[in-house]
Amino acid sequence: MESSVVNSKAIAKKSLDKKIDFKSPELYINRELSWIRFNERVLCEARDKQIPLFERLKFLSITASNLDEFFMIRVASLKDMVNAGYDKVDLSGMLPEEQLNMINRAAHELVHTQYTTYNRSLIPALLQNKIRMIESHEALNEQQMAFVDNYFLQNVYPVLTPMAVDSSRPFPLIRNKSLNIGALVTKKGETGLDFATVQVPSVLPRIVSIPSIDAGKSLILLEEIIERNISKLFLNYDIICAHPFRIMRNADLAIDEDEAEDLLKEIERQLKKRQWGEAIRLEVDEKMDARLLAMLQNELDISRDEIYEISGPLDLTFLMKMYGSEGFESLKYSKYTPQIVPGLSAEDSVFDKILEGDILLHHPYQTFEPVVELIRQAARDPQVLAIKQTLYRVSGNSPIIAALAQAAENGKQVSVLVELKARFDEENNIVWAKKLEKSGCHVIYGLVGLKTHSKITLVVRKEEDGIRRYVHLGTGNYNDATAKIYTDMGIMTCNEEIGEDATAVFNMLSGYSEPISWNKLSLAPLWLKNKFLYLIRREKENAQNNKPAKIIAKMNSLCDQDIIMALYEASAVGVPIELIVRGICSIKVGIPGVSETITVRSIIGNFLEHSRIFYFENAGNYEVYMGSADWMPRNLERRVEILFPVEKKELKEQILHILEWQLRDNRKAHVLTPEGTYEKVDRRGKETFDSQLAFCEEAIEKVKAAELEILNNRVFIPETHILE
Repeated sequence: MESSVVNSKAIAKKSLDKKIDFKSPELYINRELSWIRFNERVLCEARDKQIPLFERLKFLSITASNLDEFFMIRVASLKDMVNAGYDKVDLSGMLPEEQLNMINRAAHELVHTQYTTYNRSLIPALLQNKIRMIESHEALNEQQMAFVDNYFLQNVYPVLTPMAVDSSRPFPLIRNKSLNIGALVTKKGETGLDFATVQVPSVLPRIVSIPSIDAGKSLILLEEIIERNISKLFLNYDIICAHPFRIMRNADLAIDEDEAEDLLKEIERQLKKRQWGEAIRLEVDEKMDARLLAMLQNELDISRDEIYEISGPLDLTFLMKMYGSEGFESLKYSKYTPQIVPGLSAEDSVFDKILEGDILLHHPYQTFEPVVELIRQAARDPQVLAIKQTLYRVSGNSPIIAALAQAAENGKQVSVLVELKARFDEENNIVWAKKLEKSGCHVIYGLVGLKTHSKITLVVRKEEDGIRRYVHLGTGNYNDATAKIYTDMGIMTCNEEIGEDATAVFNMLSGYSEPISWNKLSLAPLWLKNKFLYLIRREKENAQNNKPAKIIAKMNSLCDQDIIMALYEASAVGVPIELIVRGICSIKVGIPGVSETITVRSIIGNFLEHSRIFYFENAGNYEVYMGSADWMPRNLERRVEILFPVEKKELKEQILHILEWQLRDNRKAHVLTPEGTYEKVDRRGKETFDSQLAFCEEAIEKVKAAELEILNNRVFIPETHILE
C-alpha cells in the first residue's frame, strides 16, 4: 500500500478556526439503531435475487435469530434501566425510554420488511422451483388432509400437553421463545369463554413434507397440523378460535459474582430463570381474534407497542432448517472446503514448522486443523510439559476438548480457562468445564467482574536447548465448527518475548499477580484502550508534521466514545481513516472538520466477517496488529482481551493484502453515508469484486501452486539404478 503523505494544514486550520466539541451527541449514531441498520443489511442479502434462493432463506433466518437475541439482551437491558429510573443519556443523547420508543418503531418496520420479503419474494420463488409452502391447513386437499391427520395422531398427539385456564387452573408459564397455539374455548353446553394453549413441541420437526399435487414438493409447518387438529386436544370444549403466538423474555443474566461462592452453581441457577424472565415482546398471528389477543396482553402484562402482528409464520428461524435439508444443492452456493495451509500438512510436526517461522492462518479460507493439530500433537508428545488455553465458545463435539482431556490423562499439566459467562453458551461451557475437570485438567472459571474473551494457547515443551514456548493467538474462538463459516485470523509462533507474555497472561488469569512489564502483547482491561489511543494519536501527530499517516481498522463493532473521539481528532487534521465494521458503528462520516476523511464499510457475505485487524501507517514504517477485541467499551474495559503485533515482513504484507481486497469489495460491501444510512457500493463501470469469493479462489490456487512446486522439485531416480 502506498504511504499516505497528508497535506493537512488546510484541514487542521479549518478545524482550529471553529472549536469542535467531539463529545457532542450530534456526532454519534445510537448503538441500538446502528444494530437494527446492521440487521437491515443482512436482510438486504435475503432480498438480493442474484443470490441462490436457499442462501436467501438462510439470510432471512439469520435476521430473525439476530432480532430474538437483540430483544432478549439489549431491549431487556433498556427496560431494566427504565424500571430502575436510570436517567443518563447514551452517546447520541437519548434516554433509555427514548431509545425504547425508537427501537419499537424501527423494529416494527424491520419485521414488516422481513415478512414482505418472505411473502412477496421468497414464497413465489420457492413455488417457481416446485417447492410449495402450504401457508394454511385450510388450503389442503383431501389426500393431504388425510395424511396430516394421520401424522398428527401417530407422531404429534402423544407429545403434546394441552392446558386449559379456568378458575381452578391458573394461566400457565409460557417459556421464552417457545411457539404456542392459543385458543378461546367454551365448555360444551356453556357460554363462558376460557383460554387454552398448547406448546408446539421443539423436539419434533417444524417442517413436515406432505403428498404433493404435482411433481414438486409440498411442505407444511407443524403448528398448522396442530391447529387443524386442536379439537382432539380439548374434547370437552368447543373451539371458538385458535392462533399461534410466541413471547420473548428478558434473558440477560443477573449474576452477583462477589456474592456467589461458586460461580458455576450460580450460573446454573440463573440459567433456569432465563426461561421465565419479564415478557418484552409478543408475536401473534395478524388474524388473531381480538379477545384472545386482549387475554394474552393482560396476562403477560405487555404494552401495545411490544406486540408484533405477523403476516406469516412466526419465528422465521425455521428457514435455517430448510436451508440445511438435503436435495436442494442447486439452490445453494457450492460448498467450499477450507484449504490446507501451504507447507503444513497433517503429517508434519507442527512444532518443527513453527520453529521454521511464524505461521499465519486465515479461516475459513484455510483450514482450522493446524490449531486442532497443535493441541493433539501436544497431548501425545512426551516432550510437552504443559498446555494452557482460554475457551470462550467451542463446538458441540469439540476435538480440542478431547485433546485437552487426553493431554491431562497423559500426565501433562493442563490449565484451561472456560468462560462460563459466554452469552447463550453458558450451559454448553458448564458441560465442558465439568468434563475437563473429571479428566484431570485444572479449570479456571474466569475472573470476577470480567469476561475472558481472549483467544490464546500456550504449549510448553522441553527441547535440547531448553524450554521453548509455542503460542497460538487468534481473533476467533477455538470452535472448529464456526471456523468453517466465520472469517478469522490466527498466528502460531515460538517468539520468546510473546512466549513470556503468554505465560504472564495465564499466571494473571489463575490468580498470580501480573508482571511489572510486558514485551509484545497488550491486554484489556489493563492498557489496551490506551494502546489504541496512542496509536491513533501518533497518526494524528504524523499528519500534523506532514509525515505519512493512515489508519485501516477492521472489526465487528465500533461504539467506544474515547476511540471515536480520537478518530475524529485524527480526521480533523487530515488522516485518511478506512474502517471495515461489520455490525454496530456509532461513528458518523462526512462531517465537515470532523470526519471528512473517514469511510466506513460493512461486508455481509456468505461467511461472517469476524476478524479484528488494525493497520497504522506510522510515518512509512507501518505496523499491523490483530486481536480479540472490538472497539467497544465492553471489550476495552470489561473483558480480558489480547492485541498482538504481526512483525514478520511477509506476514504483514499478507495481512495488508487482505485489507486491500476487503476495501476493494464492491459486491458484498455496504458503505455508510453522511445521512447515517448504508448503501451498496456503486460498481457502475467497474468489474465486480467479491472479496470472500476471491479469498476462496486464492486459497485454492495457493495449494495448487504448492503442490506443483513439490512436483517440480521431486527427484526422479532412473529405473536402471533401481534395478541394480
